[in-house]
Amino acid sequence: MKLAEIKKILNEKTTIEFELPDGNLVPSHFHVTEIGRVEKKFIDCGGTLRDEAKASFQLWEANDYDHRLHPEKLLSIIELSENVLHLDENSEIEVEYQGSTIGKYDLEFNGERFLLVNKFTTCLAQDQCGIPENASEKPKRSLKDLTETAAVATACKPGSGCC
Repeated sequence: MKLAEIKKILNEKTTIEFELPDGNLVPSHFHVTEIGRVEKKFIDCGGTLRDEAKASFQLWEANDYDHRLHPEKLLSIIELSENVLHLDENSEIEVEYQGSTIGKYDLEFNGERFLLVNKFTTCLAQDQCGIPENASEKPKRSLKDLTETAAVATACKPGSGCC
């Protein structure tokens, strides 16, 4: 999702909800503790120099149950960030949220709430690394083609003492 898209949505909403990839909601007493411009300059494994810039939203929750972030407040924070940090309205948004570690998510909207979408790594130079186009797909095998190995067949039978 781009900054222009979230601004349009926030103009039409009266509340803000974020849903985690597992379907749970971020508690309603969350705060957006920062909006930043994150720039990354890197070389991929094929030797290509790359530049990336994103708008980063950090969600945080605390024991502050009396304050809720309303759409107009988030919109004002976004607009201030655009002006001060020179964020482009076409900047992609990346959301940071604390789970067991700080997770980074893409952002989507389902018509009701914002969705935190899992991000995945990939090789950016697959053509130069010799990686086949379908390498990220898991091989599909028929169960009837799988055979039980001798070790598995004898090691974990009931009464064998393996577990």
